[in-house]
Amino acid sequence: MIRFGEVEPRDDHNQKLVANVHPPNWKNPEAARRYNLVVIGAGTAGLISANIAASLGAKVALIERHRLGGDCLNVGCVPSKSMIRAARLVAEARRAAQLGLPLPDGAQLDFGAVMERMRAIRARISHEDSAHRYRDEVGADVFLGKARFTSPSSVAVGGATLHFKKAVIASGARAAEPAIPGLAEAGFLTNENVFSLTQRPHRLAVIGGGPIGCELAQAFRRLGCEVTLLHNADHLLPREDVDAAAIVQRVLEREGIRLVFNCRIERAQKKGDEKVLCFQCADGSSCEIIVDEILVGAGRQPNVEGLGLEVAGVAYDPRRGVRVDDFLRTSNRNVYAAGDICMDWKFTHAADAAAKIVVQNALFFGRKRLSALLMPWCTYTDPEVAHVGIYEHEARERGSDVATYTIPLEKVNRAVCDGEEEGFVKVHTRRGSDRILGATIVASHAGEMISELTLAMQHNIGLSALIQGHPPLSDAGRGHPGRGRRLHPHAPHARCKKDF
Repeated sequence: MIRFGEVEPRDDHNQKLVANVHPPNWKNPEAARRYNLVVIGAGTAGLISANIAASLGAKVALIERHRLGGDCLNVGCVPSKSMIRAARLVAEARRAAQLGLPLPDGAQLDFGAVMERMRAIRARISHEDSAHRYRDEVGADVFLGKARFTSPSSVAVGGATLHFKKAVIASGARAAEPAIPGLAEAGFLTNENVFSLTQRPHRLAVIGGGPIGCELAQAFRRLGCEVTLLHNADHLLPREDVDAAAIVQRVLEREGIRLVFNCRIERAQKKGDEKVLCFQCADGSSCEIIVDEILVGAGRQPNVEGLGLEVAGVAYDPRRGVRVDDFLRTSNRNVYAAGDICMDWKFTHAADAAAKIVVQNALFFGRKRLSALLMPWCTYTDPEVAHVGIYEHEARERGSDVATYTIPLEKVNRAVCDGEEEGFVKVHTRRGSDRILGATIVASHAGEMISELTLAMQHNIGLSALIQGHPPLSDAGRGHPGRGRRLHPHAPHARCKKDF
């Protein structure tokens, strides 16, 4: 029987993790008479809210029912990026022969070692989010247990009642479970338990062609699994730039992932140690695949159940989460929300930024608006897909007077030297100026490259002002396809595709 807060496998790394983020013998403190801020949920939004508020002198209570650190530490950013790094290194090693360093014959991947490294990294980082640190260093009262509003100004947890002036709901979201008959009986993985694997599944089915599905499908394929990805649309990453999604799709197919589009999964069943997915193909025919594991990456569902939101007078939608205004205030003027529980941007950095808005608005009469944020994001496939600002189709739909420039990475010297030529930098500017309105980058390190363009947009810095040491990949972001061939944004270059 696994106790709440524990995680498999129960090795030394995970025991260290649990000791930090849900200590088995933790004793909740005696509740204060009244708190300036009660924070429900200790994921990124909750931790940042508690940290900032406490550092500014507020009396803070932080409540977590599961493990501090939330998705990012436990089942999201940290374990996935650790695994993706290992998978990328394997792919680079297989290409090393092109650089004069062929792999020795018989070289084998140790999947168990990859996953153990991930657990070790997660345990090491977990100190930053630990209950002891937030109690002893941050100065918050940390309560482990299930929170429930008992009035518009009080929360119950572990037999205690916490009265508050202001509260923040940061209870996050969880993996959505598609309504597929037989799926629960057959058993399936999500991001919440896939990182507990210690043995590599020989055959893996991935349901969902969004960021989570694409990232993990590629990682498992590179780590030696036979992967089939099933998607209910006609191309991957439907929210991203079509050209960017096409490159990712081409790479996944080339790496041996079977992609099944426009399919409708009808049922799942378990046959012995195998699992069967039956689905309707795009042409209407019935198909099935037999696998060892099924991984579901089909969206997120907000954690609104059991919080007593009705008692608190907090309006919510079971599918979209807690309803907030642009100041992140709920229908209860003393209760705010931040992170996946209420926002369309379900990113760790978005939760971080929202928490800062909440603390200013809730405790210091601030008027900070969520809509004022410029939010970049990245899908960590290889190549990565990063974006900020408007998309090309949005510019067209708005009738904006926009010029769009695309620099293929094969025209960027650094990308050629690195052997990473698959991708592009696409920048949208206001016609007749170098003011950046949006950008999409497809590159091995697109998540790093997008930051410069984001900063330029935030401070109204034009493309012509960006200077880097030569030769960086980010040079493509200012329209510099090669040495001595500077592209000025209002003068289209022969090497640049002008879309508008």
